[in-house]
Amino acid sequence: MKTVPYINQQICIGCGICADVCPKDVFVMCSEKAVVMYPEKCNGCDICVENCPVDAITMKWSDL
Repeated sequence: MKTVPYINQQICIGCGICADVCPKDVFVMCSEKAVVMYPEKCNGCDICVENCPVDAITMKWSDL
């Protein structure tokens, strides 16, 4: 098991910072919202969590 990012879409403002800072290209911007498109690529670095201006991203355990 490992941790992968989860985006609370009710909080996400679609700024795209997570997609910009992610070294593994885990995020994709769709319809002005960020989407975790490739969670299997995530290395759990938490850069996305640390840079989200509205705290919309959390890390959750996954079987990936």
